[in-house]
Amino acid sequence: MWFETATFYEIPVHAFFDANGDGIGDIAGITAKLDYLQWLGVDCVWLLPFYPSPMVDGGYDISDLTGVRAEFGTLEDVGVLLDEIHRRGMRAMADVIVNHTSDQHPWFQEARRPGSDKRDWYVWSEDPGRYPDARVIFIDTQESNWAWDEVAGAYYWHRFYAEQPDLNFDNPEVREAVKDVVRFWLDLGFDALRLDAIPYLYERDGTICENLPETHAYLKEIRAMIDAEYEDRMMVAEANQPPADVVAYFGDGDECHMAYHFPIMPPLFMALKREDVGDILKALEATPPIPSGAQWGVFLRNHDELTLEMVTEADRAFMYAEYTPDPAMRKNVGIRRRLMPLLDNDRSRFELLYGVLLSLPGSPFLYYGDEIGMGDEYLLNDRDGVRTPMQWEAGERAGFSEADPASFYLPLVTDPAYISDLVNVADQHAQADSLLHWVRSLLHARRLLPVLGTGQFESLDTGDRAVLGYRRWNEDVEVTVLANFSTVTRMVPLAAHQVDLRSGAIYRADVELAAHQFVWLEPSR
Repeated sequence: MWFETATFYEIPVHAFFDANGDGIGDIAGITAKLDYLQWLGVDCVWLLPFYPSPMVDGGYDISDLTGVRAEFGTLEDVGVLLDEIHRRGMRAMADVIVNHTSDQHPWFQEARRPGSDKRDWYVWSEDPGRYPDARVIFIDTQESNWAWDEVAGAYYWHRFYAEQPDLNFDNPEVREAVKDVVRFWLDLGFDALRLDAIPYLYERDGTICENLPETHAYLKEIRAMIDAEYEDRMMVAEANQPPADVVAYFGDGDECHMAYHFPIMPPLFMALKREDVGDILKALEATPPIPSGAQWGVFLRNHDELTLEMVTEADRAFMYAEYTPDPAMRKNVGIRRRLMPLLDNDRSRFELLYGVLLSLPGSPFLYYGDEIGMGDEYLLNDRDGVRTPMQWEAGERAGFSEADPASFYLPLVTDPAYISDLVNVADQHAQADSLLHWVRSLLHARRLLPVLGTGQFESLDTGDRAVLGYRRWNEDVEVTVLANFSTVTRMVPLAAHQVDLRSGAIYRADVELAAHQFVWLEPSR
């Protein structure tokens, strides 16, 4: 299916482009920039939550699951966007938050009232010690998964902020209501839905309240509904869990079509500092096989922190020491930085990681602005530091909006190395050797190599701990990837003549890889 070879591009609506001049990005602004995304080589546009929200959790606290936030536009604007995306041969994906709502959602407001028919739509208890084995996810701000509600006279369950009460999926009315939300957005024209925080749907005594069998049973219901009522649509599971647990979200090919591969991300960054690819190989070797037609989603950075939940304590300490010179760069159990600042604005390291990302098993997810090397404002609240306005051109407004910059929803990046006068789309579009053109060329090269999305994978012994090697192949094509994570040149012996798929260079015996260089090779004919 289309998603097996697609490149996804993630957009926070408020951050991309402001079409109406109020200082906030909007749906019409994304429509206005679709030609750019098509030129870049994007296959699927992923919109972060654009629903009505009090914005406690960046829009993931939703007060209307089938509405559009007024600052962003209307349902009609979303419909126009989807039509224009499809007219250009691209696809669209929306976040569907099924685990919880905002505490301002009418469902919760009704459920709070004593005797309400909707009381059982949420999870209540008189005992805030229930489910003691369930971890607190937002450890920076939350001390418990329970919060007291004065109106209800009871505690309610929440896995994230207290303003995000969890729905009760033991209630069949809730399950049907969520199915109707899924139908609503698919009917409007979305091709894919990202299911946020999917491991936490159910609670059971004596468990950690994650990855429960009931969750998988319900996902099978949704998948069966989608397969019966729609064509060519798919679901992505957002499950920040070990691969052995995440692979269960594919079911037997009857649950989610895709799932994110969180554990591959930290080893890539560790390898850069250690000049040793052993952690990458371990993560790949620990990845179980997945059903035919299913796919991993792989990424370097996104709107959340660079999560370190699944690394060892020693590796976490190493990552903090190497990548967070200011402790304020840390968030929850991770690092809230954009890609280029993490790489010290070093283009060679950026290119190395992209060369690996776009050839690993899975479909790549790109974060808006990374293609031009945007910086961040890590001192902003929560994760706002990596959601600043897109830098379209030089100048005090960065081409983002006609409004006074003081009225922008978030300030522009102020770090002197990343200000819009130095980092912007217009200038890089005009420079053939820019990072933007390089990213575009790699995306288009990957589009010509569907084997990188659907082919078999085998790691190769390069004889050098600093050089990652693997082979992707199917019955027609074979691609060898070599990536030097060292700061010095390395020589890698070849068993047969190879041709560089991007430059055309022919290697007869050895490949000389400069510091942080990668190559995609095919056998010489």
